[in-house]
Amino acid sequence: MAKNVLVTGSSRGIGRETAILLAKEGYNVAINYNKSEDKAKEVLEECLSYGVKAIAIKADVSDFKAVEKMFVNIIEEFGSIDILINNAGIAVAKQFQDYDPSEWHEIIGTNLNGMYHCAYFALKDMMKRHEGVIINLSSIFGITGAAMEVPYSTSKGAVIAFTKSLAREFGYSGIRINSVAPGGIDTDMVANVKDDDLDAFLEEVPLGRLGKPIEIANLISFLVSDKASYITGQIISPNGGWLI
Repeated sequence: MAKNVLVTGSSRGIGRETAILLAKEGYNVAINYNKSEDKAKEVLEECLSYGVKAIAIKADVSDFKAVEKMFVNIIEEFGSIDILINNAGIAVAKQFQDYDPSEWHEIIGTNLNGMYHCAYFALKDMMKRHEGVIINLSSIFGITGAAMEVPYSTSKGAVIAFTKSLAREFGYSGIRINSVAPGGIDTDMVANVKDDDLDAFLEEVPLGRLGKPIEIANLISFLVSDKASYITGQIISPNGGWLI
């Protein structure tokens, strides 16, 4: 029987590639988006082309009630949630003292609270069956910190602690929880980086390039599979050797 997956923030970037790859591998996929409806529909059409069940649901993951409604819809459609990919995230780069309080709360609300909201409802369903997998997307900046990215780095560092704590608590229930903390990946988040700054960054990456979203999706695919059945509570950082 096909397993059911929710990928948050899956209208673009890593989330998009993950949703499509898992559909290609035979998983039923719930595609979550907040603003990019047209792009979400494109992902939906591609997922459906692989003969699996797929739905696209609009929900702001920072809104507890919106997430609750999303899970009700998914369970009505699929019957259960076997796998949660907590991917939705936002970033704003500027000096710390230039952040408006509303920007701080928006970033924390999406990147951290959004994961709490989704894990809360996913775990309620997974506990009934004593099985399930959660992958929380962190960032290399959650490990190292980053200037000009304080709220983003803060949220992603908290995701690491969140992952480790959940893994300890729910491992006894047969639920595996890991985090993927990518380095520089060729997504919308780096599209506005100046060429000189990007070149300087790549000089410090032993593999000499940005990662591709599909490379992160491949790692996620492994972690949610039975091939990773003894892996939980781990923070895996595909970063081209930038941090070793």
